[in-house]
Amino acid sequence: MSLPGAATLALTGRHVRLVPLSRDHADALGAASAEGRLDRLWYTSVPTPDGMPAEIDRRLALKAAGSMLPFATLDATGRPVGMTTYMNIDAGLPRVEIGSTWITPAAQRGPLNTEAKRLMLAHAFEVWRCTAVEFRTHRLNTQSRRAIERLGAQLDGILRAHMRMPNGTLRDTAVYSITAPEWPAIRSHLDWQLERPR
Repeated sequence: MSLPGAATLALTGRHVRLVPLSRDHADALGAASAEGRLDRLWYTSVPTPDGMPAEIDRRLALKAAGSMLPFATLDATGRPVGMTTYMNIDAGLPRVEIGSTWITPAAQRGPLNTEAKRLMLAHAFEVWRCTAVEFRTHRLNTQSRRAIERLGAQLDGILRAHMRMPNGTLRDTAVYSITAPEWPAIRSHLDWQLERPR
């Protein structure tokens, strides 16, 4: 992986910290996954509490191969509440996808996820000088699609019958992106979302 500083990258905001994923996070992330039985959602892939160590190992193997940069997502108290990654890394262009993201229900629909995406997008565009950042989700995952659209990402299209889900069904994948010329306006939009009165 030739993106500068990627191996030890951590990102910190007021509401969230993204730290390099490690096996030490397994128990806390297993508890976070259990809080809402996120592993039961058929249209996404959230690891079960028992499967968390294997999922962490999988992500760390992809990091070693240079195709993923995984984080544990910590709330303002330092409690692990989910995972996210830079993935499908094209260091030559450069271009990345932000994905394989989940957070426990208690941390959803608040500033944590918005700030996490703001931090990741800023690093991708302002440090790595990415041409675009991509997001992908199941076509039927309306909650995820709304969250991606609230960021300001544009729908590029739907990849039909794109991948097989753990339950055997075929996933149509909705592909979104934000391009480098769009980033200044998106940054202002996200800053307003974080600062506006609630």
